[in-house]
Amino acid sequence: MKLKLPDGPFKAYLFDCDGTIADSMPLHFIAWNRALAEWGGVFHEDLFYAWGGMPMAEIIATLNEQQGLTMPIAAVMKRTEEIYFEILPDLTAVPEVLEHVEASYGKIPFAVVSGGTREAVTASLTTLKILDKFETLVCAGDYQRGKPDPEPFLIAAKRLGVAPEDCLVFEDADLGIQAAVAAGMATVKIPHPRERIVKVEITANS
Repeated sequence: MKLKLPDGPFKAYLFDCDGTIADSMPLHFIAWNRALAEWGGVFHEDLFYAWGGMPMAEIIATLNEQQGLTMPIAAVMKRTEEIYFEILPDLTAVPEVLEHVEASYGKIPFAVVSGGTREAVTASLTTLKILDKFETLVCAGDYQRGKPDPEPFLIAAKRLGVAPEDCLVFEDADLGIQAAVAAGMATVKIPHPRERIVKVEITANS
């Protein structure tokens, strides 16, 4: 599967991390549900992908409200990341995105814009051996309003010294696409793991 990029040229690429650069969403899904189960919570798969890019604290607070629970936000965040780090050696990159990282590295600056913590994002990129390719990381705690608010992407553009309209955003989550569009940036949507599998199967059988 090839990614179709909008017409450029662009002066910077901004990447979400989980589900965009790193094929980590299946691992995060496992980690979330193992952690939540310890407090009686559950995170259904469709909702998990729909909320991609939402800060962890906001996810836990919303699940508490929806499921009538009082899961401690800080403790659940810590436990979720502990489990994620345990299974991190299984992490792989999204090949279609990695191709563009490698092709454009050194030609234009890159940033990662994520709803995840800096520790988790750094660990993922380090595992993939590409951390040094990004000029800056914008992670949870670096902004007041997360995706779908444009603030995280605007911070990244400012750090890189590139106008928003000259940035191309790679995103797998609808909330992230909404945030990028609100920031005045062009976007390319990365299919979720399930969607990529279906497309590959259709191509192979056609």
